[in-house]
Amino acid sequence: MFPDITRDDVFRLETRRLWLRWPRAKDAAALTAIASRREVAEMTSRIPHPYPAGAAEAFILQAREANTSGEEIALVAMLATGKREVIGTVSARHNDEGRIEIGYAFAPEHWGRGYATEAVHALVDAIFMLTDEPAIEAKVRVVNAASQGVLRKCGFATVGTGLESFPARGGLYPVDFFRLERKVWKSLKLWAEPELVLPPRRPVAAPEWSAEALGA
Repeated sequence: MFPDITRDDVFRLETRRLWLRWPRAKDAAALTAIASRREVAEMTSRIPHPYPAGAAEAFILQAREANTSGEEIALVAMLATGKREVIGTVSARHNDEGRIEIGYAFAPEHWGRGYATEAVHALVDAIFMLTDEPAIEAKVRVVNAASQGVLRKCGFATVGTGLESFPARGGLYPVDFFRLERKVWKSLKLWAEPELVLPPRRPVAAPEWSAEALGA
């Protein structure tokens, strides 16, 4: 379970260029535009293609519910300046082995600009700063070199390769498994202070939803 601070929809992580916050009803169109892209869906285990009508709304509802219960941290990545558009998602949940696993998906038009690295870096910092988890894990299709690069830039190391079920893809696919140990993260933090900023707590009205990550 994740701590109380992450279970309130005012929870937000701030980086130099991004705000990572809870998904809201108004994000449905942007999330649909991202998830509908074949090049995004085919690298994930859970995003169907074509992306069904209403799937983004269902994701938002489920993500808010999982955040509220502390089962997950599911956030959208929004540009901190300009149009403040939603350009991706990041998430953290406990896998079947009880270890924290992260996932992420970003709009193709924003690939290659370092946004995914920036967002994953902030999420990793938050997990290690707010929990006592000894490590964070991730898995990436072996053909997804860009996503592998994101993890390596954030300190993750490859720990193996194997076959994983991708329900939305209809079969087993080869993936690389990645892991970041807390002690490695601590050594990296000696080089630079964490980038995330935790906002002050404040009373809020009931969320607009009673509350799966988009899927990466």
